[in-house]
Order: sequence, then structure tokens, then C-alpha cells
Amino acid sequence: MSLNGQTRTVTGQDMARNGSTTRAPWEDGRTVLKPSTPTRKPKSPKPENAITIAVSSRVLFNMEKEQQIYEQQGMEEYIKYQVEHEAEPFSPGPAFSFVKALEAVNTQLRELYPESEELFDVVLMTNNHAYVGLRLINTINHHQLFIERFCMTGGNSSIGYLKAYHTNLYLSADPVKVREALEEGIAAATMFTPEKMKEVSETQLRVAFDGDAVLFSDESERIFKAHGLDKFFEHEKAHENKPLDHGPLKGFLEALGKLQKKFYGKGQRMDCPIRTYLVTARSAASSGTRALKTLRSWGLEIDEALFLAGAPKGPMLEKIRPHIFFDDQMFHVAGAAELGTVACHVPYGIAQRVAQKKQIKDKEGSSTPK
Repeated sequence: MSLNGQTRTVTGQDMARNGSTTRAPWEDGRTVLKPSTPTRKPKSPKPENAITIAVSSRVLFNMEKEQQIYEQQGMEEYIKYQVEHEAEPFSPGPAFSFVKALEAVNTQLRELYPESEELFDVVLMTNNHAYVGLRLINTINHHQLFIERFCMTGGNSSIGYLKAYHTNLYLSADPVKVREALEEGIAAATMFTPEKMKEVSETQLRVAFDGDAVLFSDESERIFKAHGLDKFFEHEKAHENKPLDHGPLKGFLEALGKLQKKFYGKGQRMDCPIRTYLVTARSAASSGTRALKTLRSWGLEIDEALFLAGAPKGPMLEKIRPHIFFDDQMFHVAGAAELGTVACHVPYGIAQRVAQKKQIKDKEGSSTPK
């Protein structure tokens, strides 16, 4: 039985290292709390009306010490430790600031549309034992998070529950669970923890997306991998008026756009608390037209589009300071995380197959007698 997977920590030298995670800048130590249940909270929206974000407990909070106890001492000692420390809150994990930003957007939506249920709804997904539930609830109340929906499966996979919760996005530290969710047609990504997270806006949710194999299908990327850059440019020019097929995160951008329009309807386009970014390795003149026309054909707007022509994404993301960034290639995820961005890997498309082949080849090479 596994819990929620290893905390995924990325540096330029070590793309998926497990180990001690740097705490968020706002949380300098563990504080003992008295269990409490706040009484005045807004009503949760119905799942069918909400934009549901499912997060694993391992990305919302830092549970590295507890995971080590489970792995080294077993389940019984793990449960015993959790019960003995259930009045001690977990410190924030990489998804924490993202969830806080979602709640800040909800606050403004409730002010503008008091009766509307078109809101973000966060569901905590974990295959932890229910004994851990009290500590998670106490931690959520300690950090004043509004999370009312839990799914604690006691060792079984929580993937089957995602559709029942009408999930629009699933974030986990476990790449196996993420792949299972994508296979079920659910937008999902593996979240990584930077060595040192950048401070992000508390009033505006900022979400950055790669294009190919994230918002769009991997059609064009397959051309590039098989035939090279020149053929890729030729293909994009010949098909610039043909929209790309959708990728795994298109639906999430669509959901964000739906909420943005509610603010636009109240005259808040320039002060919208949601801002979206396309950060792509495509070149603007050579292949950017098709990307922008595809978004237009879907009826979707992107607030800012950065065409980097193959340049590193990390420095641009450092300026944007998004709460979350999605990319299908690990070297972009690593580059973003190295500079303090909370980055998520979307294991979708041709890049994954190429990476797997390279890993197999490297492994075979390392095992060859010298």
C-alpha cells in the first residue's frame, strides 16, 4: 500500500529528488494548535455547478516526515504518530498558495454574484487512513482554508472518485495516479516542490500553461520529433488555419475563462483576479499563428502569450510569478522549479514516449560491461 507518493522536489541537478522540503516563506515552524471547528463558513457549491480542484494531501501540505515514518516503520507506527500529533498542524506544501488564491477569487465572486454557485471547490483526495483525518481537519482549520469535501480511502486508489466529484483538475505528487487520471479523461498533473518557492500574489490567481501537449494536442510536436524543426515550421504554416485538437488542460483553461467573463460582465476586465498565460517554446512568426487561431476558434482568451523560440522558460516564469505552471516536458518543469516556480508535469503525448525510450537506452548503456 502506498500513501500519496513521494513529495516531488526539483532542482536543476536533480529533477525528481525525494527529501527534506523547504518550508514556505510564510510558515517558519510547526505550531501546536487546539482542534477547532470554525462556525461561520460560506456554503459549498453543488459539485455539478462548481469548478472542482482535487488536490492530494501530499501537495497541499508538507507530510515528508510522516511519509518517512510509514516507509521505514510501517503503517501501525505511522497511524500511531499521526494520532499522537493530531493537534500539530502540517506546514504548507506546493499547492497551498494556489488553493489560497482560488479562495480569494471565490470571495470576490460571492460579493458580485451572491446566489451563484459557479465557484472553485477544493476537494482533498488522499488514500491515507481515516485516522489521519482529524489532523488534516485541524490543519485546514489552523490555516483557515475552506475545504469541506474530503476523500480518504484507507489505502485504496482515489482515482475512481474523481469523476464522481466532477473534477476539473487533479494535482498529486504521485505520477502513477496522475497518469491514471489522464487515462480517465481528467485533467491532471504531477506537482513538484521548488527548493525555495517565490512569493506570489494574494489577490490575483495566475495560471501559466505550455501549449503543445498541454492546452493543445501533441500533433505538431510529433512532427517536430519525427522530422525536425524545418518540417515543423512547414507543417504549421500549411495548417495555420486548421485548429489544433484539444490537449488535457484545455478544459481547465475553459473553466477559468468562464469565471473571468463573470468579472468582465461587472466591468472588471482590467482588474480581474484571474490571469492566464501561454508560455510556449514556439516561435511567434514561424508557428505562433496557429496557436493563437486555435484558441480563438475555441472561443478562449489568454491574457498574455509568450513565444520563446526555444529559450528557457524559467526566467520568464520568475517574472510572471504564477501560482502554478503546467508543462509536458520535465526539463521545462525543472528549469521553472529551479527559479522558484511551482511547476507541474503533464505526462501526455509524444514527449513522454521519447523520454521513456531515452531512459531505457541510458539504462542499457550503463549496464553494458566496460
